[in-house]
Amino acid sequence: MVTILGTGNMARGIGTRLLAAGADVTLLGTQAAKAEALAAELRGAASGGAAVKSGVVGDPIADEIIVLAVPYAAAGSLLQRYATQLGGRTVVDITNPLNATYDGLVTPPGSSAAEELAHVVPEATLVKAFNTTFAQTLVAGQVAGQPLDVFLAGDDAAAKARLAQLVQAGGMRPIDAGPLQRARQLEALGLLHITLQSTLGTGFASAVKILP
Repeated sequence: MVTILGTGNMARGIGTRLLAAGADVTLLGTQAAKAEALAAELRGAASGGAAVKSGVVGDPIADEIIVLAVPYAAAGSLLQRYATQLGGRTVVDITNPLNATYDGLVTPPGSSAAEELAHVVPEATLVKAFNTTFAQTLVAGQVAGQPLDVFLAGDDAAAKARLAQLVQAGGMRPIDAGPLQRARQLEALGLLHITLQSTLGTGFASAVKILP
């Protein structure tokens, strides 16, 4: 059901939530052994018979939802590699386009990582999500007893609704943040959340939460 491009900590966290939602997951990484090791780890989190497979970047993608769980600097070239396969599919961009000193964003004024990546694969549907959630909190799906809020920005309502269903089934709360242009604000929020970690001493275990 979902292919995750990447085998790092965010792939682990998002994969855990997707499997808790009962979704089949395929992990594609640059190293086959690392991808299989993560797949083996995640199989223990599978729910309702959900399956986990692994492979390498370059393998064909069969799933309709693709999670781009790599750094922003690597995202564009990876999408170019798969461009001919992504028409009509949903690409979930989780990146925060941070500069080398982690105190600013590298995207052009009036744009976002998600909007820039949408230009690379214009026949795909881009949804921004998970960029304000930290990897270790995704493994648990909650912080301080509260389910994680996952903000979704995109121009395709159906694509956002499908992703929102998976987010909710994985024990989190999806929040529709509006069109893809709202990724600009979400990425700024992601930057703020990251830079506050040293100030607050929260060790990347905090969450951005909207309370009623």
